[in-house]
Amino acid sequence: MQSDPTLDTATAEALVTAATAAPSIHNTQPWRFHLDRDSRTVEVHAAWERALPLADPDGRALHVSVGAAVLNLRVAVAHLGWEPVLRLLPTTSDPGHLASVRLAGPPRTAADGGPDLYPSIARRHSSRLPFTGEELPGAVLAELFEAAGAEGAVLTSPGPAESARLLSLTADAELRRTAARDRLEETRSWLKDSNEGPFGIPYAALGPRDAQARVPMRDFTGLERGRAVPPPQRFEDRPRLLLLSTGADHPADWLRAGMALERVLLLLTAHGLRASLLYQALEWPDLRWLLRDPGTSGAGSPQMVLRVGYGPEGPATPRRPVPEVLAESPPGRHPAASSAGPGD
Repeated sequence: MQSDPTLDTATAEALVTAATAAPSIHNTQPWRFHLDRDSRTVEVHAAWERALPLADPDGRALHVSVGAAVLNLRVAVAHLGWEPVLRLLPTTSDPGHLASVRLAGPPRTAADGGPDLYPSIARRHSSRLPFTGEELPGAVLAELFEAAGAEGAVLTSPGPAESARLLSLTADAELRRTAARDRLEETRSWLKDSNEGPFGIPYAALGPRDAQARVPMRDFTGLERGRAVPPPQRFEDRPRLLLLSTGADHPADWLRAGMALERVLLLLTAHGLRASLLYQALEWPDLRWLLRDPGTSGAGSPQMVLRVGYGPEGPATPRRPVPEVLAESPPGRHPAASSAGPGD
């Protein structure tokens, strides 16, 4: 239990290290953190300059990414013995200030007997590799549904026919993107060699294509056909998909979706399961609308399609050093910070 009332540098760095281990679209890491020692608060800000103006003009994926970082921050705060007190979009005057987490007294709730999610933060990696096709235990699925609900989101497990429809929509999105050279170039700009910086997706982390074209994994190398890429492999015959949705579709909902997504991913990791994110259809408004399950009267706003299963662990991707994303001066006076919104 935390007894020291101060938020020291080592604690702050541990918290931000956990937060930045979150997944982000193309590993853009679109976040900044501001430490207020007096109030023991970690502010989380958007790094709009790391957004994707073509694939994500409204900042949806950026908010989902930041939401995942906020969940990791909360898990780390609780692990260190504090009570994480969350505020989303705490000030209307700064659209880039997306969340604040205050370190209050010791946690009010005891452990519920579930798996400790903190060790999963460092172990969680997206896997773009084939899975075994082994079924998920019903008890694990129930835990995943509950985890998403705890963050204000809804996680569903589509049946075979609905999963096939979601995969078809994802494939349509991939075809659109490969036909749009500007979209391909934007995606390609985040592919990196291992020595090119602590962001983006290393070529070594790319997975194979599905030899049977059943699972439409994102093609990051569309503009570099001459570059060596993993040979196609056969993916699982019946991919297990999960659909994450929220009741509304506003920036606060995108943040909640990111927190729910990361809680689900950490829980999957704790159970020895892997996940890859099929976000392509979310990037096109008409396809995003069609992701709604017609069997439920189109309720909810889809925020993420996950492919989950047992299989090899995905490779780690780099992260920016803590000093590059953590500041103690007010964000408005930090030379690298910006409060401008997407498109500004």
